[in-house]
Amino acid sequence: MDETSQTVNLYQRVRADILSLELMPGERVTERGLESIFGASRTPARAALMRLETEGLVQRDGRGWMVSPIDISEIRALAELREAVETAAIRLSISRASDADIESLTELLESDHPSLDEEESVRAGGDFHVELAQLSGNKFLIEAVRNAMTRLARTRWLEVRTPEAREKAWQEHWQILEMVRMRNADAAATLCAEHIRGTNERLLDFLASERRRLRGNGLSIINNLEAI
Repeated sequence: MDETSQTVNLYQRVRADILSLELMPGERVTERGLESIFGASRTPARAALMRLETEGLVQRDGRGWMVSPIDISEIRALAELREAVETAAIRLSISRASDADIESLTELLESDHPSLDEEESVRAGGDFHVELAQLSGNKFLIEAVRNAMTRLARTRWLEVRTPEAREKAWQEHWQILEMVRMRNADAAATLCAEHIRGTNERLLDFLASERRRLRGNGLSIINNLEAI
């Protein structure tokens, strides 16, 4: 396997371990360790880590690397970004997308049932938001939504930890889609904003109430650069 293929393979495997919390927030990661575990050479290991750094999933720790801690202030900021960007994307999607394009989201939601496990639910829920933005035809809005969902993937796993939470998110997605299908931009944007705020508040409440247990399980959680 050439170095380019090694980089892609290593990036995908480490990324999956970070998003699934197999590699915990705050855990140290070394280029030499990745070489040993995944059988990659030094250059692909460094390239994969640098790519993960651009997604906010790892950060430099002295001369080494660490999995980025869960940052409360970042979660709040991303919710604000998502509300502004996704409501704008919805309005453009409603004005630009064909009926067939919108119906493709119906198929996506039908496959995203609350009975899915946490990992599948996080993936499917994120896909819904990205695909809805995709209908706007604006590559910058699409990329902003995709990047936000990537940064939130680990914490969204915590938010949909129960079947009840997955059911609530699924129902809210359906309500948003129904307004999109009716070409009701104001109602769709309002429901989307409420959905983003609600999931963000539930996540922050969970992190606040469970921070001691989560820290005991090894999760590094910070707020404005100070550990909590």
